[in-house]
This record gives sequence, C-alpha cells and structure tokens, in this order.
Amino acid sequence: QLQASGGGSVQAGTSLRLSCAASGRTFDNYVMGWFRQAPGKERLFVAAIRWSGANTYYADSVKGRFTISIDNAKNTVYLQMDALKPEDAAIYYCGAGVISGSSWIRQSRFYDYWGQGTLVTVSS
Repeated sequence: QLQASGGGSVQAGTSLRLSCAASGRTFDNYVMGWFRQAPGKERLFVAAIRWSGANTYYADSVKGRFTISIDNAKNTVYLQMDALKPEDAAIYYCGAGVISGSSWIRQSRFYDYWGQGTLVTVSS
C-alpha cells in the first residue's frame, strides 16, 4: 500500500527526491512520515506531513535541508533532500498512521503501514 522510490547514490552537497505512493485505502486522516535507518542503528524520524498538507514536522538534523510535501491528486508524498551529507545515508522508509498528537508523530511505533524502503547513499 506504500511504495517508496527515488533513492540512489549521490555525492555530498547534491539533492535527491524520494516518493511514496499510497494506494489501497483512504488516507484522509493519516499522517505520512519518512524515517531512516542506517546499518546497525534504530529507525529515526526524518519528516512528516498530515494528509491535508496543513502541518509539517522535521527532525532537527534535516530542518532547512529537507522538504516534505504531498500531492493529494496523485496520493503521493515527496521528500526533497537538498545539501545531502554523508550522515544522511540510510534506508528511507515511508509510513502512514492515524496520529493525533504531534509529539507522537516522531515515533515509528505509531505508524500502521510501511513501505519497503529505498536506499540513499551519500559519498563525501
């Protein structure tokens, strides 16, 4: 139901745009989030957006460099990643959950659906 794509291998300082296509159900009340997981590390919050597009949330580590957006007509969430750093390298996962409290949005356990992940590699 969630299909992530757009990963790749890039040099530091460049950009990538990830996509997460949602299907199979109505996501009107959902929060759509991006998380990332480096080898041997836990899955960490990157950014999230409410399906309406009214609110966005970012991890401090990506604020000002990454932009999350949504195209409701295409049922697709995007993560524009600019000024990439080697420490941004990870598998990026998109998730969806019915989450009311903004403090919970950054916690992966509140997301019900996950995409398969897309690999981002950043070389220095």
